[in-house]
Amino acid sequence: MQSTEQKIRVLVVDDSAVARTFLIKGLAAYPYIEVVGYAINALDAKSKILRLKPDVMTLDVEMPGTNGIDFLGQLLPQHPLPVILVSSLDLRVFDALAAGAVDFVRKPDGVESRENFLRSLAQKIMVASRAKVLPRRTTPQQPAAAPAAPAAPAALGRLGGVDLDRTIIGLGASTGGTEATLDVLKRLPADIPGMVIVQHMPPGFTNMYAQRLNKLCAMEVREAKNGDEIRRGLALIAPADLQIKVVRMGTRYTVSCLPGEKVSGHRPSVDSLFSSMAAQVKCHMVGIIMTGMGRDGASGLLEMRMAGAYTIGQDKDSCVVYGMPCVAHEIGAVTIQASKDNIAAVLMQHLKTGK
Repeated sequence: MQSTEQKIRVLVVDDSAVARTFLIKGLAAYPYIEVVGYAINALDAKSKILRLKPDVMTLDVEMPGTNGIDFLGQLLPQHPLPVILVSSLDLRVFDALAAGAVDFVRKPDGVESRENFLRSLAQKIMVASRAKVLPRRTTPQQPAAAPAAPAAPAALGRLGGVDLDRTIIGLGASTGGTEATLDVLKRLPADIPGMVIVQHMPPGFTNMYAQRLNKLCAMEVREAKNGDEIRRGLALIAPADLQIKVVRMGTRYTVSCLPGEKVSGHRPSVDSLFSSMAAQVKCHMVGIIMTGMGRDGASGLLEMRMAGAYTIGQDKDSCVVYGMPCVAHEIGAVTIQASKDNIAAVLMQHLKTGK
């Protein structure tokens, strides 16, 4: 990102004049943002990106002509520009994230105020201005909505390394994490030890995200409900706007998904999940922290490591934003660092050997 004295140059892309006006006026209120222009469709945006050289672009997913998803597939390989999606509650937002968008915000409705929406968008623009853009290859024959998953490893069965029936895995991610988490999970077998996952995401999207992962991964994936049991072959996604914790009930483990104060600025919070695991889990546990801005999860992961957990941090080169894993590494919370593409292999090796 540019120096702190310089504003973040933003290009707003939306076919609705009402939406454009709202975004331009709303973002102008933030002193660190300068809206340098707007575009009404993909063709208009292409020419203005070259001329205006924005630092970040906001993009409506649904536009006439070339939609936002196809536009990203064409744009990012040539112009790796951080893009924040402005989307309604629509599954296609995950297609756009798969095509290389950095993050997204949900369009305001009767539940969320316009002020909260603009605040969230402005924060994500700041994060995006520091992000590493990792465009993905998509083709008409292989749309982003249904990427070809590699064959998952053979079933773990029962191994001599770790008691897999008595192991719990926690994973936390934020900006860039929707696709990074998918990259890890699709490399894991159907009988992986029970997993609990926190991905910072607006309300309404976590259930759709869980459904997407369930279709693309070998294990069962679903949005967690209060009281769900953690079991082998199941990955639970923390519901948006609730805090998730692991709860021990004798020899069984369940999750609590309840309203609560934000922890480390988030709800759900990775720190909340990891800290509960450190305090509650008496069997073997693994903590994984991945791409994201800030430090959510770092202190909780340290608690896990001090309680005997094996901990993995995503490395700098493969992170969209090397924030959360960086802090975790710096404070000594990470046993081993690995790239996004190697985290699954590191995890599998640990489960097989105990090392």
